[in-house]
Amino acid sequence: MKIHLKIKRFNPEKDSKPWWGEYEVDVEPTDRVLDALHQVKWFQDGTFNLRRSCAHGVCGSDAVRINGQNKLACKVLMQDVVKKDGDTITVEPILGLKVIKDLIVDMEPFFAHYRSVMPFFVNDEPAPADGRERLQSIVDRERYDQGTKCILCAACTTSCPSFWSNDEYVGPASIVQAHRFIFDSRDRAAAERLEVLNQQMGVWRCRTAFNCTNACPREIPITQLIGEVKQALATGEIK
Repeated sequence: MKIHLKIKRFNPEKDSKPWWGEYEVDVEPTDRVLDALHQVKWFQDGTFNLRRSCAHGVCGSDAVRINGQNKLACKVLMQDVVKKDGDTITVEPILGLKVIKDLIVDMEPFFAHYRSVMPFFVNDEPAPADGRERLQSIVDRERYDQGTKCILCAACTTSCPSFWSNDEYVGPASIVQAHRFIFDSRDRAAAERLEVLNQQMGVWRCRTAFNCTNACPREIPITQLIGEVKQALATGEIK
């Protein structure tokens, strides 16, 4: 079937404002939106730019807005966004981050927030004498399992109204990454991470809009995890 693809284009070197590029693309119902974007890039307009890597929903590189919703272009099937020949699909860069060119945005502010929550394991205690790893129970491992699924695609953070209004907000993705270590029974830096998240632009900036949870391509219950971090701060207990 043939679809009408509208892509928001912008080249800061020559464009004064964004504009819509419009293309007719032949697709199969089981093609991904990324396949259609490739057709434009490879066969119709080589000046068009996008970011992608693995193309299998793992790297998180190709987060964009498809018909007004944050999605991974490599995971969205044509049959889920168009119903018949001639239907239109709109593709835009994710919001709240500076556009470098077309669908490519500057991810550095996003990763700066990520780094601020200490997204790494901290434990200065002596390693087990037998040389084995630090063990934990299955229950303890399951406590933070959801946060380990995050692929740092920024779909959640750039769908958040609080982030749109103030990009100093650390954002849902960073809070999820902090949650992953705060609730790891082997880690010893929970207090430092909670201190970071207890600032004005930390976890309390969340207004529970649920946009982040709805946008997550990994189906992480982000709003729930943010609530657990808030509870830990409010009670002083990590359960």
